[in-house]
Formats: sequence, C-alpha cells, structure tokens
Amino acid sequence: METNVSVTNNNTGGRPIPGYSLTNKGKKISDEQIKEWLCELVCSDGYPYGYNKLTVCLKQDYNLLINRKKVYRLCKELNILRPQRKVHKRHPRHLARPDKIEAPNQLLEMDLKYGYIAGTDSFFFQLSLIDVFDRSIIDYHLGLSCTAKDAVRVLKNSLAKRGLGKGMALPKIRTDNGPQFISNQFEEAIEELGLIHERIPVKTPNMNAHIESFHSILEDECYSRNEFNSFMEAYSIITEYMEYYNQRRRHGSINFMAPNRFYEAFMSNTARIESFSA
Repeated sequence: METNVSVTNNNTGGRPIPGYSLTNKGKKISDEQIKEWLCELVCSDGYPYGYNKLTVCLKQDYNLLINRKKVYRLCKELNILRPQRKVHKRHPRHLARPDKIEAPNQLLEMDLKYGYIAGTDSFFFQLSLIDVFDRSIIDYHLGLSCTAKDAVRVLKNSLAKRGLGKGMALPKIRTDNGPQFISNQFEEAIEELGLIHERIPVKTPNMNAHIESFHSILEDECYSRNEFNSFMEAYSIITEYMEYYNQRRRHGSINFMAPNRFYEAFMSNTARIESFSA
C-alpha cells in the first residue's frame, strides 16, 4: 500500500495557534473538524448565517467553547464569510442516492478522520478511500494537514491502482461536504477524470456508511489502542495496521476474507457475494 505523508508547519511567529477548541466536557476538537462542521452548517441552511450565528450554532449544536474571533478566522480560511458567499455553480451538485452495487469499482467513498498525538498535543489526519463492494482501502493519506490537493492525489492513485481511466466504466465517488471535497480544486479534478461526484445530504452519515464503518474499526483496533508520542510513530503504527486491514483482516460481509484477497478472488471469478444497495 502506497501512502502519502505530509508535514506542514504554519508557525509564522507570534502567539502560536493551538489548532483546536474544547467542548464543554474538555474534549479537544481539531480546527479541521470545526471547519467541516462550518461547511455542513452553511450547506444545511442555505447560506443565511454570518459568523456570529455560526458561533452560536457551534456552541449549541456541538457543545464547543469557541469565540466569534476564532469562528471568523476559520470562516475566512474557508472563504465562507457572508460577503463572499455568492455561489457560481460551475460544478453541478449530485446528491447521493442508493445504488445497486454488484461488483468492485462501481462506488467509492472517501472521508477524513482525525487522530491525536499525545506527545506533541496535536492532531494528524487520515483521508481514506474505500471500495464499498470489496471493502478495500485502495489508497489513503496520512499527514499533519489534509488539503484538496491530498484528496485529489488519493483519488488519482486509487484509479491508477485499479487500472481505471477515461473511456472506461468509472466508479462514482461519494463524500460528505468537507472543505476538501467542496473545493474548486477537487471538483475540477473530478471533471478532468470524467467521474461523477456525489455529496451526501447534510446530517446523513448513513449515506457514507462503509467509510464510516471503516473509521469505527480503525478507531477501535488501532487509534484507541495506542498513545502516539510523535507523528512518525503514528505513521508507522497506522501503516502497519493498514497492511493488516487490507491483507489479513477478515470481513463477514465478504465471505470472511480480507478485502484485497476478496477483490482478487472476485476479479478471477472464484468468489461471489450478493449485490446490495449503498
């Protein structure tokens, strides 16, 4: 499994930005997660709110201890401050709907997960792409940041690993409304690759159920069992786990085979499962 590592240092002097906010129970929430919530709030309510009301939403809906100044900064980074909210629909939006999945390479889901590094009191990011039929994580990104550029690279790597290109039957790609996936850079790459990008309706994580299920497995079997002291330690442990997940971890839904083993068996016509809706 080829992985992508990104290390970014945004410290330009002055008081350092902590990169997280606390909930009213003391849990640390990364700024990238808060940005996802802001994008969800904006998409959900049709652009009616300025940063003051978005601050209230974050406090009431997500129990965050956060002030308006920080929300303003995050909105500015996302370019969703109210005066800039004129939407020019260059890229059509496709809402996710259930599809009948009968084989690999029909539907891919992509999402971002956040991990915590206790040794440096910071977050890292894992962006993974799953084939919903065979459950393989075809490619993923691990880094101290995660941008639209990283999402595009994971998508292109995944298509290359499956031998897919223009002129062929291509899979749909399904995501939530995170900032990496609603960016012009990601949508332009989708058009260039000739794909259809489905975005799930707001507050419907069940429409992205397979990648959400993988993230639960990843949390339970890897993240929660380790207290990472550095990013490189997290990278090493997670890379080893991802090899285990794809090559050796058995799934009841795919004939109790590991994802990559099942994919190979299905493509060689030596394994079958019933089609399903996703």
